[in-house]
Amino acid sequence: MASEDSRPLLFPSHMAAKSCTSQVFDREQRQQREHPRSLTMSGHVGFESLPDQLVNRSIQQGFCFNVLCVGETGIGKSTLIDTLFNTNFEDQESSHFCSHVRLKAQTYELQESNVRLKLTIVNTVGFGDQINKEESYQPIVDYIDAQFEAYLQEELKIKRSLFNYHDSRVHACLYFISPTGHSLKTLDLLTMKSLDSKVNIIPVIAKADAISKTELQKFKIKLMSELVSNGVQIYQFPTDDETVAKINASMNGHLPFAVVGSMDEVKVGNKMVKARQYPWGVVQVENENHCDFVKLREMLICTNMEDLREQTHTRHYELYRRCKLEEMGFSDVGPENKPLSLQETYEAKRHEFCGERQRKEEEMKQMFVRRVKEKEAILKEAERELQAKFEHLKRVHQEERVKLEEKRRLLEEEIVSFSKKKATSEIYQNQTFLAMGGNLKKDKDRKNSNFM
Repeated sequence: MASEDSRPLLFPSHMAAKSCTSQVFDREQRQQREHPRSLTMSGHVGFESLPDQLVNRSIQQGFCFNVLCVGETGIGKSTLIDTLFNTNFEDQESSHFCSHVRLKAQTYELQESNVRLKLTIVNTVGFGDQINKEESYQPIVDYIDAQFEAYLQEELKIKRSLFNYHDSRVHACLYFISPTGHSLKTLDLLTMKSLDSKVNIIPVIAKADAISKTELQKFKIKLMSELVSNGVQIYQFPTDDETVAKINASMNGHLPFAVVGSMDEVKVGNKMVKARQYPWGVVQVENENHCDFVKLREMLICTNMEDLREQTHTRHYELYRRCKLEEMGFSDVGPENKPLSLQETYEAKRHEFCGERQRKEEEMKQMFVRRVKEKEAILKEAERELQAKFEHLKRVHQEERVKLEEKRRLLEEEIVSFSKKKATSEIYQNQTFLAMGGNLKKDKDRKNSNFM
């Protein structure tokens, strides 16, 4: 008792002071984390080798890169991919008579020097071949979302294996535009508008040797104007890294790239080059005066492949993840814009779910009781109808029985009357017969006496 009496009492003013002290301490801790002090070391430690460790670890683990090729059948998607990676992927030719769009993903293992690359090429089979192209882009959107969802589900697992997980998220979308020289098709605009928030779009003009250089330049300007006016966000090569800022800024001005693909080698001068042979001349694939193939390969593979992978994870996947978690009810802040932990959100959702479940249980119970009462009322009404019918039938049966008893009584009376009449008739007949017999005997005796 004495120890309990000796405890200090916390008045409201003391509690407020304690809360203020805690808030000040938390603020100081946060400022210290955001602005750490810089110190100078007196000797060598060794963490300067961290970049080398990261490079060795990455080389040992290997890299993955996923490319989505969107374009009409026969526009040269497979040929350009073969030319980009300088190999033959042996992709089968697609038919122009597909009833719907389907996506075909194929994964290959490539190695250059000691760097291994797991390359996945996703081709849109049947894109633009249908008469009704209204929903041609929807399978592409569904495929990209499915890869995001698969990665999200792997992240949310209790026992994760992201280290050796095969990342199938699309890192780059090469959108092939027909070299019409006029403008973008409606299908192209709708498709790119649907994909720009989900994937890094790099537009390319396929078969650029089909139009002249002057027409090609005008076509490029018109395409970029249409993309900007329709709010389509294509991938811009990053300029925040000083080492590649100049070349990337220059290449952003060359978009969309006008490309030509070919695995055929033609002798030009004293060397063999990849080119397309025409009766009027040769179009060299790797000649920057002929097409933008070298620019595309330099930007896509040599310079910005890692940025494409990073943009996919930090921008497009994070947008999908945020929207998905918000749909599930998770949030970073509470009703009063205060930071909210995942545990608090989980408990709130659990409480909400339990309340919702209890409410639905009550509704189901009330509905069950109501339906039982309705069914009981229906059964009672049916029972009353059956009872009324039974009473009616019973009454009819009773009346029929009374009628039958009456008929039976009358019949019995008739039988008795008939029996009496029959007995009387028999007695009368016997008397008549006896009387007639006596008369005949007297007549016979009279005749005999007369004869004598």
